[in-house]
Amino acid sequence: MREIDLDSLLTLALHLADAAGAVIRPYFRKPLAISDKPDLTPVTVADRAAEKTMRALIEARFPKHGILGEEFGRVREDAEFIWTLDPIDGTKSFISGIPLFGTLIALTLDGRSILGVIDQPVLRERWVGVAGRPSTLNGAAIRCRACPTLFATTPDMFNGEDAACFARVSAAAKLTRFGADCYAYGLVATGFVDLVLEASLKPYDFCAMVPIVEGAGGVATDWRGGSLHLASDGRILVAGDRRLHGAALALLGD
Repeated sequence: MREIDLDSLLTLALHLADAAGAVIRPYFRKPLAISDKPDLTPVTVADRAAEKTMRALIEARFPKHGILGEEFGRVREDAEFIWTLDPIDGTKSFISGIPLFGTLIALTLDGRSILGVIDQPVLRERWVGVAGRPSTLNGAAIRCRACPTLFATTPDMFNGEDAACFARVSAAAKLTRFGADCYAYGLVATGFVDLVLEASLKPYDFCAMVPIVEGAGGVATDWRGGSLHLASDGRILVAGDRRLHGAALALLGD
């Protein structure tokens, strides 16, 4: 990777997380209107206000950078640097009062993630990954582990052959759990979860976790073992070590 000022970019990413958290916290476990998007997933004023806040900060600091956000789409998608934003990954948990959602912030260079933040604004937990550096949770270095516990957000994300693939991996795992959204990736990086297998994800769902997991010693790829980037197909395999990752890939390929 060419020389870039990662520190100034990270400073902005952390500022984005602070600003989004300040918007989101007052809405948590409070009555609020819930709308359905065209894909029938829920969205709230908190999602939209948090993303608007982050986009405004990026525009003010790096007006030539691209932005890809869940709620307000793409601008300058041909830019060398593109920020991916998911203001509330896990809106269903958010509206249910469950603190297993998070704000996802990533910066890609030529399509590949060079920094990522998973911020849980209610629990005040923040995972940070930067290319070439150890990942951290609230400033402390973290490491993955190797033990076959499998996570996925929901079994509903697997259809057709994808469902059969998931079933093979799940059958080989010691424990399978659902429902943590982005929080599961943070738990992989911290050494409490060992494997996450998901499908139908968008770049703003997975770009932030890539440098976090890799900086903690884990592996993050697509289902064919290829590196993740903005054009990936949304099938994600994340493991705490290469042995476990290889075993899961073999099951996916059966």
